[in-house]
Amino acid sequence: MTAAAVLTPSEVAELAGASIRVVEKAIEERVLSVRFGSSPAMGRRSRRMLPVYSVVYAATIAGLGLKLSIAHKRELVRGIARRPRGKRVKVAPAVEIDVGQLVGDALERTEKYRAARDAFIVVDDEIKGGTPVIRGTRMTVYSVLGRVTHGEPIDDILGDNPDLSRAALEAAVVYARTHPMVGRPGGRPWADAL
Repeated sequence: MTAAAVLTPSEVAELAGASIRVVEKAIEERVLSVRFGSSPAMGRRSRRMLPVYSVVYAATIAGLGLKLSIAHKRELVRGIARRPRGKRVKVAPAVEIDVGQLVGDALERTEKYRAARDAFIVVDDEIKGGTPVIRGTRMTVYSVLGRVTHGEPIDDILGDNPDLSRAALEAAVVYARTHPMVGRPGGRPWADAL
């Protein structure tokens, strides 16, 4: 695992199953280090990026159910950064946190998403005006999320598009959730409220 900053705060929260507030608070308290960067899936625009171990931290804090001091949070991050797959992290004398118990498969899910995001999601101004699409198609990540949100199983979408992979569609759903479209909604958004 690399310590390179590769995930946005929204992606960290989604993959950790934590609220965005947990991640933003860790950034605000300088528990997690932010770098600015981008990836092919992000387009040219620079964004706040966090290292992969941030997912482990956010999942641990969300699952812990206890309030930690900033010093203990920083100690937790140092322990996770040293041994992200380690079972126990010592945060104070005689206080260890079983990170593996709290995190579950979040780290594997994160690595799988990160690889799929970088392989399948493209932001190119020449394609759909820079709206994120699945590589080799004009299918936007938001259209995939819309279909899944309205109850269509990924298997049905795969049936309609046999050239796509499940990993591409799953990455598109997470990407669309964590990178919402900006601007005024089109169409008649009030129609869904009726």
